[in-house]
Amino acid sequence: MPRPSSKERLLDAAAEVLLTEGAESLTLEAVARRAGVSKGGLFYHFPTKQALVAGMVERLVGAFDAALAGAGERPGDALRAYVTATIPEAPEPAGGLPADRVTAALLAGVLVDPAGLAPLRERYAAWQRRLVEDGVDPAVATLVRLAVDGWWAARLLGLAVPEAGLHERVRGHLMEMIDGVVDSGR
Repeated sequence: MPRPSSKERLLDAAAEVLLTEGAESLTLEAVARRAGVSKGGLFYHFPTKQALVAGMVERLVGAFDAALAGAGERPGDALRAYVTATIPEAPEPAGGLPADRVTAALLAGVLVDPAGLAPLRERYAAWQRRLVEDGVDPAVATLVRLAVDGWWAARLLGLAVPEAGLHERVRGHLMEMIDGVVDSGR
């Protein structure tokens, strides 16, 4: 397994700070200390806390970018990829996935500095454009995205998340909705 780059190690250290010490403790000093590098080594990659947070947001949304980039060209492929990248096939405990915990902590930190949400807003706009151009009714594409985003937020925050059985059925219905719209040519 290849060793993570210096930049990846710094992002890992920032995630560890968020998870173990909370958003208020995310400082460049704390990240450098956790990564075992000098502040100069950190500044080389992330000259400001905002740049560090932007790097964390970039890494978190990279999975969605990769999933959508890897989606086929058939109608509904991007929507299916979005569901697959967001909602696991089987239920996970609320915040149980490491990415969920990092995302929750990062969002808490970003809420302190709303400008940090700008890159995420840009990504969501790009994802929305890709989904509405997926060869299905744009209203259905948007409905699926909003349902998936709401479900993701509910999972992240532990808000009445569907339990085993229901989780799989709801996810299955979302996929069937996509397939049904594609098959009907709407």
